[in-house]
Amino acid sequence: MKINRLQFSIDIKAGKTEIWQALWNERSYRDWAGVFLDGSYAITDDWKEGSKVLFLSPDQNGIYSIIKKHIPNKIMMFEHQGNVVKGKEQPIDDETKKWSGTTELYTLTEGTGYNILTVDIDVLDEHLHFMKNTFPKALERIKNNCR
Repeated sequence: MKINRLQFSIDIKAGKTEIWQALWNERSYRDWAGVFLDGSYAITDDWKEGSKVLFLSPDQNGIYSIIKKHIPNKIMMFEHQGNVVKGKEQPIDDETKKWSGTTELYTLTEGTGYNILTVDIDVLDEHLHFMKNTFPKALERIKNNCR
């Protein structure tokens, strides 16, 4: 299974702090993450660098990741580690090894009169079509949450 690096970006006429809040505060995170799967949520220790994050569906299945880098209002980078089943982290198995260590990077940069949110994400072939179609919708939701 091949890992693909995708990049998405959107221009947002809002301050970096407002955009960062739209990304990572609990209510707005649930809103834009719900584009991927309705009811999705995250559990973490306040989005701190080095913290573990559980990205979960309503049935408590999902993945666990580590925040590798966090510069508020600028950079958030996750390294995905393994699966979560019914709220419990699972040991790394042969299937998980295919994607364990992949990253997801959120970056805010300044444009002229707006800020640019860019997401770089590693995706397995089997999820490529879904992510290409869905991630732009999630970015639009983030942009709308900044208004």
